[in-house]
Amino acid sequence: MTDTTAAGVHTSRRLRWRTMLQRIRNEPGLGRNVVVVLALLVLALVSGGIILGNQRFTPPWADRFALTANFEGAPGVSPGNGQEVRVAGVIVGQITGAEVGPDGLARVAMELEPGTELYDNARLVLRPKSPLNEMYVEIAPGGPPGRRLTSGAALPVTNTERAVQVDEVLAHLDGEARRGLTQLLAESDVALANAPAALPGGLDATADLATRLQPVVEQLDQRRETLRRLVTALGQVSAAVGGNDTRLAELAGSLRTTLAALAENHEPLDRALTQLPDLSEQLRAATSEVHGLADQLDPTLRDVQAASADLPVALERLEHTAHRLDSTIDLAHPVVQAAGPVVADLRPYAGDLGAALPPLQASTSRLEPFTGTVLDYLPDIGAFFVNTRDMVSLRDANGGILRGIISVNAENALVPPANPDGLASEPITGPYGPADTPAPVPGVGDALDQLPNPLLGPEPPAGDR
Repeated sequence: MTDTTAAGVHTSRRLRWRTMLQRIRNEPGLGRNVVVVLALLVLALVSGGIILGNQRFTPPWADRFALTANFEGAPGVSPGNGQEVRVAGVIVGQITGAEVGPDGLARVAMELEPGTELYDNARLVLRPKSPLNEMYVEIAPGGPPGRRLTSGAALPVTNTERAVQVDEVLAHLDGEARRGLTQLLAESDVALANAPAALPGGLDATADLATRLQPVVEQLDQRRETLRRLVTALGQVSAAVGGNDTRLAELAGSLRTTLAALAENHEPLDRALTQLPDLSEQLRAATSEVHGLADQLDPTLRDVQAASADLPVALERLEHTAHRLDSTIDLAHPVVQAAGPVVADLRPYAGDLGAALPPLQASTSRLEPFTGTVLDYLPDIGAFFVNTRDMVSLRDANGGILRGIISVNAENALVPPANPDGLASEPITGPYGPADTPAPVPGVGDALDQLPNPLLGPEPPAGDR
């Protein structure tokens, strides 16, 4: 029975819709009117949605954070017109109501977005949004140690501030002040008539002036901070002094004793003060001398600076020389070791050689005139030896020949007897005339010939020569 009834209802609805559609199709102009009505209905719904969205419409079923605050006055507040509630400049809600409370204060109701955190030490300020006196509420949410608020909380008037209206200021002015203000506004209008041409230059000059004044402001800020610390330190000192009467009394007693001592010894103090000018003159003179010394030290310091610049290069070269000297010492080490025995053999003859050196020095000092004379004939002597080389040779073109050579030297020449200082008493004659050089000292050549030669070994016998 139930299924039959439901089927009948469904069939009845289908027939009704079919009948209505046939009527719309068959009746002239009805379809067009239905389409226009539906389009208008859709347009109305879209426009209403846009308007409600711009008006921050809150549907009744939305979860909102309700807040009430008391103000001394709420001028320009118009609930329901989308006046905003901001936190740090961000819109978080709107004003939903305003009324006068039992205490004569304006009670403003607000709805905020869920999750907005407010504390009982929050500050609410009613500010104008435009010159048309459109208001909004700016909230500083506060924080710990304040207590977090819940939805439906109310803040007292001590947590709120309201904007001062222009008419409230003008209401306290008398007639003359109002006329003067009107004249000032009129003159301002005249002055700002050429503002587009003259105002940019003035604003640029103002910006330049502000930039130049920035260091001054920074210095003033530093001075303010310094004064603040000074006042704080003085306060701490005063608190410490005020809290220790015993030390303050001791300080006052010490000061009185010091002043008494100064009063008793004022004459030596006066004499010391009279000597201060002379002391200052001496200090000035000493300062001048020090200045002169500094002027003299400047070139020396510059030379030292230049030398310090060249010193690294010299040290590098010295290091290279030291490396080469190290290599030389390594190479000379075997030679020094081989020369050790020779030096040991020559050490006994060092004393005899030292005794023979003074007479040899006297003889060589007298050879200078002779060598000076012979120096002029060196070319002739060289030619003589070249031309007579074959004459004194033991060989000729036919082979070896037997010749005799007479050798005359200082040992077998006929030398006159020596005088007591070991020098010849008569000059030696030569092929070019008498020479100024005296004969050599007898016995020096023999002494040198008798010295053994450790490098050549012992002298061979006479038969082996």
